[in-house]
Amino acid sequence: MTPLRPGATIGILGGGQLGRMLASAGAQLGFDVLIYSPEEDPPAGRVAAGVWSAAWDDTEALTEFAKACDAVTLEFENVPVRTVEAVEAAGAPVRPGARSLTVSQDRYTEKTFLNAQDIPTARFEPVDGPGDVISALKAVGGTGVLKTRREGYDGKGQAWIRSPEEAEAAWRRIGEAPAILEAAVGFQCEISVIVARSANGETATWAPPRNTHKDGILSLSQVPSGLPKAVEDEARAKAQRLVQALDHVGVLALEYFVLPDGTLLANEFAPRVHNSGHWTPEACQTGQFEQHMRCVAGWPLGSTYRLFDAEMINLIGEAGLVSPASLGPYDTLTLYGKREARPGRKMGHITRRLGPRKD
Repeated sequence: MTPLRPGATIGILGGGQLGRMLASAGAQLGFDVLIYSPEEDPPAGRVAAGVWSAAWDDTEALTEFAKACDAVTLEFENVPVRTVEAVEAAGAPVRPGARSLTVSQDRYTEKTFLNAQDIPTARFEPVDGPGDVISALKAVGGTGVLKTRREGYDGKGQAWIRSPEEAEAAWRRIGEAPAILEAAVGFQCEISVIVARSANGETATWAPPRNTHKDGILSLSQVPSGLPKAVEDEARAKAQRLVQALDHVGVLALEYFVLPDGTLLANEFAPRVHNSGHWTPEACQTGQFEQHMRCVAGWPLGSTYRLFDAEMINLIGEAGLVSPASLGPYDTLTLYGKREARPGRKMGHITRRLGPRKD
């Protein structure tokens, strides 16, 4: 592909905080960024060159948007595949394309695909109705988490089942939707690999952060992870294998459970920039948002070398109303431009540099 020149226009499907940070990175590289979002006054729109406010199935608006863009990307994995196809049909390349979305939007399809790439996951079973729950529970060892096959994020659409007696209530709790039952995993910690793949197939990864969750929402990411280099190298290699198999262009995050013996079990992947990579702009030569826009534009990848040890702290709900006076000298605050703080809502994050890298 011919690389885009500064001054070209890149469109983003979605107007949340990831779109906002991508738009800022795109502007830094000299691109005009347009946002397409069904939401009125989206956070990303207030830092972009323009906003299309229209529904995901508004073919006329999508066509106009596509014609205004030289290339298009997306900020989250639940953009409808038909929306991407409509933009492509109107003549704008979408990076990443429909395949990454199609695989990631269905948990059964996603885990089956991962296993086919020799990327192991916890055992899982499809659950298409309430009658499947008991047999699936037995197959995964008697304890597991019921997850809707589609949508659900930050712990939503999930319910633990620890005995057959809990099966019916769990089915109701997830909205009686098609699901998978995933075996419980006795893991030591969770990590993720943020990987980028350029339009010509070049790949690069960042140091895998160790991730801590609270109430199903990422709370803290720390680098270095403290794990042996061999474990990190294996995690990186599998993430690179995944983006090649998907023919993915852009950034992708692959999450893992790390067992006590160092075995890696993939949890899920997100075909986009990721919360656990928010520390990269302040701690690395090239951050994930700049890197993603480089990929969309057809540019070479930047170095992912980590310059600092760091941690990223999510600001959730009322914690997002942080006072600048509370920031330390090595803290970088990023707020997402959301008008209202609500319980469980990500309002921003702090990246804290802990000193030059020691590993």
